[in-house]
Amino acid sequence: MTARPAAASAVRITAAIPGLRYDDAPAAIGWLVDVLGAEARQVHPGPDGTVAHAELWFGGGCVMLGSVKDDDLSHRPGHGSIYLVMATPEAVDVLHARAVAAGARIVRPPYDTDYGSHDFSCADAEGNLWHVGTYEPA
Repeated sequence: MTARPAAASAVRITAAIPGLRYDDAPAAIGWLVDVLGAEARQVHPGPDGTVAHAELWFGGGCVMLGSVKDDDLSHRPGHGSIYLVMATPEAVDVLHARAVAAGARIVRPPYDTDYGSHDFSCADAEGNLWHVGTYEPA
């Protein structure tokens, strides 16, 4: 399959930001900060200990998340995946060791791909997959 050029448009997309929902968003934020090294720049509380909206940063990339809500816009936890780009294979291995030490469910231990990336995959407490590796899309 060949890449298609972007359609000419007056509207330009400047970023794509994944969004996740969690049954226990405060615990998820703690895990993402402590285990995967996120920076929680925005955390807006909701009612009854929930999180209305949070922005977690992984270098120059952002993931928005919040607590599951009883509305048609809120998907169930455990149905998303995120890929974190690391600078070196050694950084991938350090993050893998931290995830193992924290008791993360390792879905795929560190491995080298046929396209030159060094990766591993783990699941957070609610089943969302976090893929970590050195592949950086052009």
